[in-house]
Amino acid sequence: MRAIALGSALCLVLAGCAGLNDTPQRALTGGAAGAAGGALIGAIAGSAGLGAAIGAGAGLAGGLIVDRVERDREAAYSAGFADGQSAQ
Repeated sequence: MRAIALGSALCLVLAGCAGLNDTPQRALTGGAAGAAGGALIGAIAGSAGLGAAIGAGAGLAGGLIVDRVERDREAAYSAGFADGQSAQ
């Protein structure tokens, strides 16, 4: 029964992320991964809640950094493509 409830909750969370654009998607993914990793390390160290909170913050920051890098890369590609098209 517990596995079914956990699976249902996971499906609802993933379905809620379906309509997001890249920035919130990367931020949520980073935050969730950070929270999971932080909770795991925190459980070993003695405080899963504190570890999850710290991990979520670090993951959120990481997700936003990845988003910024990807947007800059896409902008550079688009600018280079436009320059190549105008040079022909």
